[in-house]
Amino acid sequence: MTLDRAAGLVESARALAAGEVTSRRLVEEALARIGATQDSLNAFRIVRARAALAEADAADAALAAGVRRPLLGVPVAVKDDMDVAGEPTAFGCRGEHPPAAEDGEAVRRLRAAGAVVVGKTNTCEFGQWPVTEGPAFGVTRNPWSTEHTPGGSSGGSAAAVAAGLVPAALGSDGAGSVRIPAAWTRLVGIKPQRGRISTWPLAEPFQGITVNGTLARTVADAALLLDAASGNHARDPHRPPPVDALAEVGRDPGRLRIALSLKPPFTVVRTCLDPRVRARVVALAERLAASGHTVEEADPPYGRIGLAFVPRATAGIAERVREAPFPALLDRRTRDSARLGRLLGGAPLRAARRAEAVLHDRIGAFFGEYDVVLAPTTATPPPRTGALLGLGGLATERAVIAACPYAWPWNVLGWPAVNVPAGFVTDGGARLPVGAQLLGPAGGEPLLLRLAAQLEAELRWQETWPPLGAAAGSPAG
Repeated sequence: MTLDRAAGLVESARALAAGEVTSRRLVEEALARIGATQDSLNAFRIVRARAALAEADAADAALAAGVRRPLLGVPVAVKDDMDVAGEPTAFGCRGEHPPAAEDGEAVRRLRAAGAVVVGKTNTCEFGQWPVTEGPAFGVTRNPWSTEHTPGGSSGGSAAAVAAGLVPAALGSDGAGSVRIPAAWTRLVGIKPQRGRISTWPLAEPFQGITVNGTLARTVADAALLLDAASGNHARDPHRPPPVDALAEVGRDPGRLRIALSLKPPFTVVRTCLDPRVRARVVALAERLAASGHTVEEADPPYGRIGLAFVPRATAGIAERVREAPFPALLDRRTRDSARLGRLLGGAPLRAARRAEAVLHDRIGAFFGEYDVVLAPTTATPPPRTGALLGLGGLATERAVIAACPYAWPWNVLGWPAVNVPAGFVTDGGARLPVGAQLLGPAGGEPLLLRLAAQLEAELRWQETWPPLGAAAGSPAG
């Protein structure tokens, strides 16, 4: 027996445990889909074909012996900023990188849950931009329109899941890098509470603004992957109380007070919400109101939160550049950001870290009035591929801020957020997805997942597949 490609993580795990399909069959089919779309999508940096098949055979033997684990035998992918033993971690950079000696903690936990890691997905250089392209690996394309980007920096993971190459994948989110590509490829993207999924061997990547998160077509699949990857290394500095994410899916969220926040947080560059995106987010707000929730326009008191972001982000780039094996091969914009990070790495960085507690108090008080914030995930639909190529550093920053001004404040706060599909817009004949993010306070994943699942049950976004996925064997919608 084989499973339809529409079968997600939950269904694949169930079918494997029931003996309705073998892990080898699922992994072989995933590898075939990856191979068939690598020229058109270019979602993967590394495909672990031989190792994945061997792991699938071991999973089948374990299943036959009665072993049961949450993801035993299920193929998944991880972003190429995570260590997989025996594979290089290039993080979007050129050069020959040494193989990792051991799995990072998140990958170790996926393996402990029984997952088969079929490959590592593409990401831009050090995850800096909301596109996934570069001289190290080429251009990763959006399965909804291959002339457009899937977003970034977890664009390879998003493209792979959206096209049905794998049922779910891990990404990382330092300024929206899970939520942005989820929005632009019609996926659920969970950015969890800082520390929920370990980032070890890095204790606080990019000075704590980056976390690992999950991408899937359904809330349940994203929640199951979150449960499997969650947990801490002994030396992790952040250890939030555990949650059972999958158990929250389907529970009644109750009647909520929802703040619709359409105003971008403070930036030095003028930003404008595309009216097409605005219309889709407002329509989602109206759907929530029709479901019995109280929705009103209100913006969190962000203040000049950008002053707490830039030193941490650029100091993180400086740390990466300092450790890079081939610094001369790095993008000029990366080297410029690293220089700024070194300038801001003293007193400004310390002030930025101290500001987080103040922001927690001020924005936390906002959640005394509202349960959830609903905001656009991006200000624009996905740009065309190559839109950032050839731009200088300042022009790149202006373009990035104009397209994606909404996601990064929750990285400063370290709090959870979930992207949900908000519909489609048209651009030059292309039908392009856009998304909205549900934002919560510290430890707010349970309520966000309940609300996201309620929306999914009404909107059934998982039933619609991109043209490239349909052409490769997925059901069209």
